[in-house]
Amino acid sequence: MSNNQKESLFVRAAFSQPTERPPVWMMRQAGRFMKEYWDIKNRYSFLEMCKTPEIAADVTMLPVDLLGIDAAILFSDILVTAEAMGGDLSFTQGVGPRFSNPVRNSADVDKLETDVMDRLKYVADAIVVIQQRLNGLIPLIGFAGAPFTVMSYLVEGGSSKDFKLTKLMLHNEPELAHRLLSKIADVTTAYLNLQIDAGVNAVQIFDSWAGALSWDDYQEFSHSYIARIISGLKRKDIPVISFCKGSSVFAPLMAQTKPDVISVDWNADLLSVKKSLPSGIAVQGNLDPHILYADKKVIRERILRLYEKMKDEPGFIFNLGHGIMPDIPFDHVKYAVEVIKNELKKA
Repeated sequence: MSNNQKESLFVRAAFSQPTERPPVWMMRQAGRFMKEYWDIKNRYSFLEMCKTPEIAADVTMLPVDLLGIDAAILFSDILVTAEAMGGDLSFTQGVGPRFSNPVRNSADVDKLETDVMDRLKYVADAIVVIQQRLNGLIPLIGFAGAPFTVMSYLVEGGSSKDFKLTKLMLHNEPELAHRLLSKIADVTTAYLNLQIDAGVNAVQIFDSWAGALSWDDYQEFSHSYIARIISGLKRKDIPVISFCKGSSVFAPLMAQTKPDVISVDWNADLLSVKKSLPSGIAVQGNLDPHILYADKKVIRERILRLYEKMKDEPGFIFNLGHGIMPDIPFDHVKYAVEVIKNELKKA
């Protein structure tokens, strides 16, 4: 791959190398807070956007062109792996993702397929188009959903507030849960390697619902599978970022999987997390996204406060503790990026 981006601000920070300022990108940086996103979304369904390489590239490029961030992230969804395995996936405005054939028993797990990379070729195709558009400007991050999070959508049949059915499977039928998680982990490993082969410059694993788990359940039903995925990746020159809601609690376990970067939610003191990690693991985060609703002087003050803590630490990527909410004012997000790029330079 010609544009491996080894010298980019983002990749250097991800590998804990010195940088003149922290790089910045934001989870959900291409999304519903942008008028330009809606201009596209109003013409196509969400899955059409994900599955049409040119459109996925258009959306991926929005924050590159409009915000000037230091890394792009592939426009896709964490549930494309579950759909490829046989989940009947749909997205409904105001409801979110739904699987009309939830996975509830042994026969349902048996039906899920794992040799499915041909069904995800559209993602590889999108990566090729995006890299042509980026033309070596900044790195491109690929991603996948972690097995527990993907499992929860398959078992619940969609989003859930309490994950009752998923937790019942973990507790009453742990062998069935492990069989399901193992299948998802195999697909996820192959899928991330497909993205690496197609040309992404980094990958992130999203365990969006790990915060629903107890320590022991996280260790058994999430951590062990993320470790398996990371150990199976083609990691040469490709930083691996591990994110979960709950990283402020689970960071010591997350570090055992040997990611290059741990993305930290906003509940933790970022410096304390960084100091607790083995050297060579960078941190990403962890501004509370709600700060971006606030007045600009508050946004600037909070950014500078976080930087003041982290400025002497190698391996710091500026990000949010979770994704940008849809009704955050666009100009507040743009302002935050400008502050980070213009005011966080090392003396």
